[in-house]
Amino acid sequence: MGLWRVPSVVLVCLLLLSPPPSPACPTTCHCSSSGEVDCSARALREVPQGLATNTSSLWLGYNFITMLGPRSFPALPGLLLLSLPHNHLALIHPQALVGLGALQELDLSNNYLTVLIPETFLPLTSLAMLNLGSNRLEELEPEVLQSMPHLRDLLLQDNPWVCSCDILPLWRWLSLNREKVQEKTLLLCRVPEKLNKYPIMAFGNESFRQCQDTSLSTQQYLVFLTIGPFSFLASIIFCTFMGFITVVYHNMRREPHFWRRSGICKGH
Repeated sequence: MGLWRVPSVVLVCLLLLSPPPSPACPTTCHCSSSGEVDCSARALREVPQGLATNTSSLWLGYNFITMLGPRSFPALPGLLLLSLPHNHLALIHPQALVGLGALQELDLSNNYLTVLIPETFLPLTSLAMLNLGSNRLEELEPEVLQSMPHLRDLLLQDNPWVCSCDILPLWRWLSLNREKVQEKTLLLCRVPEKLNKYPIMAFGNESFRQCQDTSLSTQQYLVFLTIGPFSFLASIIFCTFMGFITVVYHNMRREPHFWRRSGICKGH
């Protein structure tokens, strides 16, 4: 029995001394011991599976990813940088970035994004840098940017901005957060044609004078809702009364002729 114990003890020691298995790495990517995962230019059409939970940086640029579906990423509590430039990204699901609460840098530049909604970025409570440059954004709701409380650096250059009254909320946010906006001079209008290549940040309050909110208050709506039916009833009563007066008037004009003819008949 003693002879069997010696190899067992040696085996246990070897197991204790052997290094732990390295975290999994997608076959199409290159992974480093520091947690960096490089999947750039691998002709990927979706986010690779099998990402290790200790991933700190994920490079997915220069691929063919067209959309990020719900929970496209596994829970990556240590992910600090996510880079997705130069893909064909056109759609991001509201639940696509769930599980990336530690993310600090997000690069979505050089894609086909046209619409963004605040719900998409709500999980990114630590995001400090967002690059949306070179997309197809014509407008952007300020609520999208307000959903990221720690945002410090924002890039929006080279988008086909439509400089109509609808861009007023974004212009107000940009004016109040100038220190967060990088490459300010590259935020240029594309439409209308007379403002083509005009810097958005060069607008002033007077530029939006015709866009001021002219919506009615609740009290004004109630007044109009009250006056409307009464005006309708009053018009009906007035028309009825005028019709009655007209009929009476015509009848009274007929009566003298009737009595005159009656008198003539009696004389004969």
